[in-house]
Amino acid sequence: APLEGTAAGCAPEHSQRGQQLAGAGAAGDSLCLCPQEEPVPAAQGRRSSLSGVCYLTMGLLVLLLGLVFASMYVYRYFFITQLPRESVFHCGVLYEDSLYSPFKGQLELHEDVKIYIEENYEQINVPVPQFGGSDPADIIHDFQRGLTAYHDITLDKCYVIELNTTIVMPPRNLWELLVNVKKGTYLPQTYIIQEEMIATEHVSDMEQLGSFIYRLCSGKETYRLRRRGARRRISRREAGNCHRIRHFENTFVVETVICQKS
Repeated sequence: APLEGTAAGCAPEHSQRGQQLAGAGAAGDSLCLCPQEEPVPAAQGRRSSLSGVCYLTMGLLVLLLGLVFASMYVYRYFFITQLPRESVFHCGVLYEDSLYSPFKGQLELHEDVKIYIEENYEQINVPVPQFGGSDPADIIHDFQRGLTAYHDITLDKCYVIELNTTIVMPPRNLWELLVNVKKGTYLPQTYIIQEEMIATEHVSDMEQLGSFIYRLCSGKETYRLRRRGARRRISRREAGNCHRIRHFENTFVVETVICQKS
């Protein structure tokens, strides 16, 4: 009986130790599940900073390009599209003609000017002048073809000649000039020069003159012109069978004298 008691008393002791060992093992297992965090290396932090700077720079470049393209869009679709409305001018100029009208003082010349900057040509309508001695006309200066066409409305004939760029301002320059003087009714007081031309051969192929001149002169007798020269007008030269057209595409008035070949 005592031996049995001892055996019986030992059983709880072994069981208690097993529980303690099991508890210790469980505690050890729980510690292994949560390892210590290692510190982030300094090199990895520097790489992250450099990446952030690169992304920021790329973002700024994209924003800058967006602003550039937006400015181009606004200029093209708002400024240029409104330009034709500003390119139609009713102009007048005061000038002196001491030979033709020595006692009248200043003369007035009016014309309507249409400027097509993108197409690179100018269209001018000269109504019947108040002073007489000049024919009403429609004029086209085509800078693409390098040609000028005069439609004498009185004769209903067209005359074509090479464009004289020393007298005629390019569309952009003429547009800037007329915009600058638009606040006033007249251009500054100016003078008149004369250019003499002689009609030569008849033009049969109108399409070679370009679409702008073709629309102006189609169905009309059209002749080539040969220029005698342009100079500051001092005296009036009497010439038979000549017609005059006064106009301006510059800061001065031009009298174009067109004579038939004798």
